[in-house]
Amino acid sequence: MKALLILAILITSSLYVKNTQAQGTAQVKFEQMDHNFGVIKEEGGPANFNFKFNNTGNAPLVIQHVEASCGCTTPEWSKEPILPGKGGFIKVSYNPEQRPGVFNKSITVTSNSAKGVTVLTISGEVTPKTLLTNDLYPIDFGAARLSSDELSFVRIKDHEVITDTLKVFNPTTSPLTINFKIIPPHLSLKTIPSTIAPKGKGLIIVTFNAAKKQEYGFVTNRIYLGFNQKAEYKDAIKVSATIEEDFSKLSTEEIANAPRIELNSKIFDFKELAEGESASYTFILSNKGKKPLIIRSVSASCGCTTAKPNLTKLAPGGSTDLNVTFDSHGKLGIQNKVLTLITNDPEHSTTLLRIIGTVKSKP
Repeated sequence: MKALLILAILITSSLYVKNTQAQGTAQVKFEQMDHNFGVIKEEGGPANFNFKFNNTGNAPLVIQHVEASCGCTTPEWSKEPILPGKGGFIKVSYNPEQRPGVFNKSITVTSNSAKGVTVLTISGEVTPKTLLTNDLYPIDFGAARLSSDELSFVRIKDHEVITDTLKVFNPTTSPLTINFKIIPPHLSLKTIPSTIAPKGKGLIIVTFNAAKKQEYGFVTNRIYLGFNQKAEYKDAIKVSATIEEDFSKLSTEEIANAPRIELNSKIFDFKELAEGESASYTFILSNKGKKPLIIRSVSASCGCTTAKPNLTKLAPGGSTDLNVTFDSHGKLGIQNKVLTLITNDPEHSTTLLRIIGTVKSKP
């Protein structure tokens, strides 16, 4: 009985080997596994290379998927099965635009070969393009070109005075003067030099005085520009900053006795709305500290959200409602809006509240 069992196993094994041999196995062999493009120019357009391979197995080879390690590299490949003894290619294209410097990227090739996965690499160095005037001054106001039409002071303390600059180029054949309109008290602007020569360069000097703004949180202003004494103030630059209270001089004892904000939740999930519907929610703000809590400001990331606290000053142990309404007019899909809450809590002066959900088309 035992001998018969062993014989059956031998016969089954022999049949399995013959069947496997009959089916065959694909084998991929590349002529080279890596390619160095050498030095290429940023403005020269995509650099291309074909990785050639052969099927050295005894079954058709199928390239199932090719994936590059970054979006700068685009692969193409032979989509039809490659018969034994035949060849194919993996074409790789590297885009050097805005990518100066040395690069080293990988391309992962998945196939039905015995190995399964093969990794190819490309490398090289991109020399940066020579920046032209239009590259350095991309904002075209006709009479003047600017390096940017936005100037962000990012975070600034409520007592700070900070200066920054925008670069200006005069593309015309006449002298250029710049005038500014609708300047709020906390900003001052001037050009250096006051008159920019034809084809000359200058600076717009912007000074932000946070103490004169007397406001907290994100603030923004549009300053309109006029050129050569003309009254056409149609071009503008945006100046913004987030003004924060300065708690750096508080002692350990003062921080321990300071106001402390606490909320019942930091997320308003309205689940689903039909486009055009509104949803409301009430956040409850409490002061768990030992000094009065002052709500400096509440700002929304879009005009679709309104938020207003019932009280802006809370005694220790006190609380108030922050009523929030989201209006879905003109909104579709997943929504993720933010409310920024600024208070005089030195450890949590900025608190972010989220409004999330999905807006669907009307039936």
